[in-house]
Amino acid sequence: MNSRTPDVVSHVVDVDGIPMSALVCEVPDPRAVIVALHGGAVTSGYYDYPGQPRLSLLRTAAALGFTVLAIDRPGYGSSAPHGESMASPARRVDLAYAAVDQLLTSRPRGAGLFLWAHSIGCALGVHMAGDERRNDLLGLEIAGTGRHHAADALEILDFRRRDPDLPRRSGPGLRTLLWEPARLYPGEVVGAPRVQSAGPSYEATVARRWPREFAEVAARARIPVHYTLGDHERVWSSGPEAMADIAGLFTGSPRVVTEEQADSGHNLSIGHTATGYHLRILSFVEECVLASGNGGLGTGGIDQLPRRAG
Repeated sequence: MNSRTPDVVSHVVDVDGIPMSALVCEVPDPRAVIVALHGGAVTSGYYDYPGQPRLSLLRTAAALGFTVLAIDRPGYGSSAPHGESMASPARRVDLAYAAVDQLLTSRPRGAGLFLWAHSIGCALGVHMAGDERRNDLLGLEIAGTGRHHAADALEILDFRRRDPDLPRRSGPGLRTLLWEPARLYPGEVVGAPRVQSAGPSYEATVARRWPREFAEVAARARIPVHYTLGDHERVWSSGPEAMADIAGLFTGSPRVVTEEQADSGHNLSIGHTATGYHLRILSFVEECVLASGNGGLGTGGIDQLPRRAG
C-alpha cells in the first residue's frame, strides 16, 4: 500500500470539440486503471464525495496501487451543454473511451482498464464492456442495476404513463427508493447535495429501455463481470433468483460473480459500508489483473478463467 494517497485532481479534455471532465487519482506505477462511471443526477464526485475521504473509491483504490479515472458521463459535467448530441449509445461509448484515452495519453495503464459503473451508469458500462475494438479491458463491476424493478419502484417510477422524453421524476417517492433507510448513510450525503446534477434528456429514454436491452448488450461482454446489489436495494428486484438472472445475461463472459453487500442501499459508494464494498471489488480487480497475465503473477489469459455464477 502506498505511504501517501495521491491527490484527486480535476481534468478536462477536448473530444471533437466537446469538453469531457473527470476526477483523476493517479499513482506512478499502477496495477491497472479503473474507469468509474457514476449514476444519474450526480457527477463524478459521487466516487470522491466532498468531505468524506474515507468513502472515496478514488483514494482507497490509489492507496492499493490503482489509478482511477472517474469521468463525468456524456451529458454531465463539462459536456452538459452538448447532451442533445449524445442520444446514440455508440456515440456515448466513443466519447467515454476518447476521454479515457486522452486522459491516459502520457500516463501508465498497468495491466489495462477495469470498468466500474453504478445505477444508470451501468448502461454505459455494459456497452463499453462489449466494445470489440478494445483489447485492454480487464473486467467490469456493475452495481445498483437490474432487469426487473421492485414492486414499490414500479409505482413510483411509472414509466408507462410518462413521456419518455421528460426527465426522470423526482420527489419524496424517488428519494425513498434511492436513500432509505437513511441510517445507512452519513447524514450529510443523503440526497447527495454536494454532487447533484441535472441529467441529459436522453437519460429518460435509457431508463425506460435499459431493462429490455440489458440482455442483448450484456451478451457482447467477453471479460469477467462482478455484479453487486445492496441488501436494502429498493429500485431493483433482489434476492438469489434476481442475482442469478443478471449473471445469466453475460453469456460470453468467462467469469461472473454476484454478491449482496450487507447494510447497504442503492448508493453503495457513499454509504457507511462504502469502504468495505470498494475493498471487495478491488479484490476482484486484482484477480482480473493477475488473470490477464500482465500483473506479475498468473500466466493464463482471461479466456482461460472458469465461468462462475453466484
